[in-house]
Amino acid sequence: MLLYKPTQSPQPTDSFVDNSQIKIATFNLFNYLEPPNAFYDFECIYSAQQWVKKQLWLKEYLSEFKPDIIGFQEVFSSESLRLLVYEQGYNFFQVVEQPKITDEFIYSNPVVAIASRYPIVEVDNVSVDTELAVSMGLSIDFSYSRNVLRATIDIPHLGLTDCYVVHFKSKRSMIDADINNKMSAEALYTEKLKSEISGRWASSMQRGSEAALLLIHMFARREEKGFPMVLMGDFNNCLSDGVLRHLLTYDLSGLKNHNKGTFIDKYWLKDSWELYINSQQCNSTPLTHLKLKEQRVATHYYGGKGSVLDYILLSCEFDACYQGSLFGLSSYQVYDRHLINPIFERDGQSTDHGVVLITLELRI
Repeated sequence: MLLYKPTQSPQPTDSFVDNSQIKIATFNLFNYLEPPNAFYDFECIYSAQQWVKKQLWLKEYLSEFKPDIIGFQEVFSSESLRLLVYEQGYNFFQVVEQPKITDEFIYSNPVVAIASRYPIVEVDNVSVDTELAVSMGLSIDFSYSRNVLRATIDIPHLGLTDCYVVHFKSKRSMIDADINNKMSAEALYTEKLKSEISGRWASSMQRGSEAALLLIHMFARREEKGFPMVLMGDFNNCLSDGVLRHLLTYDLSGLKNHNKGTFIDKYWLKDSWELYINSQQCNSTPLTHLKLKEQRVATHYYGGKGSVLDYILLSCEFDACYQGSLFGLSSYQVYDRHLINPIFERDGQSTDHGVVLITLELRI
């Protein structure tokens, strides 16, 4: 399903044989909507000056860091984004859905997108396996809160690679408190408390179910095609939390040591940060390694508390410890200057997330 035709004819992978370094980024754009349209509410409209500033901020990041493949979240104006990234050298761009529009100018339900310097040969909207969802105790009409995009990209040296872009359900409560003006102060507080607890748990169940269904889809796709896998996006949760922990398939009970080094290896997904730390461990003392693990940078801040919500997970082809891998992770960066040291003139229309960028080096 190709919603955008390539800006130029795809080139064969052989034309990129000199590319020994590949950069991949995940980027939450935070309400990327061209005026005069409004996001969520009729008053939320960028001025012309604010929109130019937001566009410039994005261009400057792309120009400085030059990722080769980018997974975007919170996209409302997909055509504006396509034109912007094309000017920066990304000839291949895809989305698989469009946001919801009410009253002709109020936008909601932003979508994910992907841009690439390398040919996107196929794109798909990952569907929910309804039979599996029902067997998990979910409703027959269960769906992702935001559709998942899979783009198969012809990456130098790797060949066809399945790249998934996600924006899992947020922690925001899914249930509104049922209140009225006749309630006592205690009843009002209690009702809000009940709705917050139940609503946040409903969001957790939605998010965890989305991750589980996607992972099983990825397994089936991997079994059928055998392509390397990249999963990136805004997970709206720390991976260490039990709700999403199953995405790191090597952590599942009974699989950690079972048939290690054989068929299980190719289904593992590993956190790019851990792969980066492991690659540094070879040249460091255990104490230094421990310090490195403590230095992971938050990608989002709420109430002054930082957390890691944005991830890039990789299959074994990117793990230098795996005998058959082609690439190893040489760099892991979080661009967060706009979060920890913002300057209004520079960062006033940026994003509320850090941008995660990994660099992969060809193993010779």
